[in-house]
Amino acid sequence: MSQRPYDLLIQGGTCLLPHPSEMGLIEQQADIAILDGRIEKIRESINEPALKTIKAHGLHILPGVIDSQVHFREPGLTHKEDLETGTKAAILGGVTSIFEMPNTNPPTTTKEAFAEKLQRAQGRAHSNYAFFIGGSHDNVDQLAELERMPHCSGIKIFMGSSTGNLLVEDDETLERILRQGSRRVIFHSEDEMRLRERKHIAVDMADPHYHPVWRDVETAVNSTQRLLRLARKTGRKIHVLHVSTGEEMDLLKDQKDIATVEVLPQHLTLYAPDCYDRLGTYAQQNPPIREKRHMDRIWKAVLDGTVDVIGSDHAPHTREEKERPYPQSPSGVPGVQTLLPIMLNHVHDGRLSLRRFVEMVTENPCRVFGIKGKGRLRQGFDADITLVDLKKTKTIDNSWIASRCGWTPFHGMSVTGWMTHTIVGGHLVMENDQVLLPAQGKPVDFLETNS
Repeated sequence: MSQRPYDLLIQGGTCLLPHPSEMGLIEQQADIAILDGRIEKIRESINEPALKTIKAHGLHILPGVIDSQVHFREPGLTHKEDLETGTKAAILGGVTSIFEMPNTNPPTTTKEAFAEKLQRAQGRAHSNYAFFIGGSHDNVDQLAELERMPHCSGIKIFMGSSTGNLLVEDDETLERILRQGSRRVIFHSEDEMRLRERKHIAVDMADPHYHPVWRDVETAVNSTQRLLRLARKTGRKIHVLHVSTGEEMDLLKDQKDIATVEVLPQHLTLYAPDCYDRLGTYAQQNPPIREKRHMDRIWKAVLDGTVDVIGSDHAPHTREEKERPYPQSPSGVPGVQTLLPIMLNHVHDGRLSLRRFVEMVTENPCRVFGIKGKGRLRQGFDADITLVDLKKTKTIDNSWIASRCGWTPFHGMSVTGWMTHTIVGGHLVMENDQVLLPAQGKPVDFLETNS
């Protein structure tokens, strides 16, 4: 028996546990005891004292969901979002850890800017957190050192769709960046030169239906082909974010030794022209939501193992900003709070298994980014846990959205599968759509920073 009561005991749920052979996950009914922020014990039955008990009969117990691509806009753009509101949205959506992107104002490209973000998150983040460093023309020679900073999730490169010194569009600088350091480098892959050449299409047509015409398939494919060549040349592993085309999946499926792949719920759920008919600029994001043939090919890549990670690319803007005439309207949609219900609904509809989905938001992010002590229900691991009811049907509504922007492109969508409890560092922080505690999030540790 434990020397003192457990802090938390979860009883009677169906756990997604590591397979004994380390190959995938298995579903097994078990109790989980938590002490001092870690998983103390997993047994078929635990009948020992605990300060708090969750009766989880009928629920599935997942390792804490990790959203490895969010834009929380702090500092500089906090009228759209900040670290407090963004992480509150995360835990309401069952997400226990987030990795935040560097395109803030000022951009996160220096030790000082990175340290400021960590300071801002302390005591305000409801979920656990880590931050990317932006690779730029100005900091190439510092990247090997910067990527090793504690709580840094890696180096993020924008090959297109960024401003100021965060845009790296030329192969010479990209190659220099790939030769600095050793951790996997994360990419937004669109060909900036082609975007500039074709910008007139968006301006002339002034209609969001032309967003995927301006930012066409070739814009994405050209960039990803260049990126794969440079990765091979330098021997550096890469992670390609929000892949939106079937043609890129055909390229990437045979490059798994050097390239990992992320997709978004948006590209698995929405398609053109329907989304632009219904949502207009509220469906506008980069890279764009495209025709249904691309959605179908991305689903095939999810099922055949080409895709490693599902992230949200949470990128909120105010309604006023989104309602500007296209293309003055900014690209990006919120998504951290809806990632789980949208994907659980796909599980309910038979599009993929629960186990495959859970791998892509728990184990696989840990493998891709080298996260320490998370991503599995295992004794000694951090007690970050997400409980879901696979049979619960709800309608996603703007009024539920905690993000400062206050809207979601999935407003009005009925889903089956919902988050019932979020546990961060052993603390029950969300239950039945209610935030229970002040911010409990801590910075995420990475294996590389300790090597």
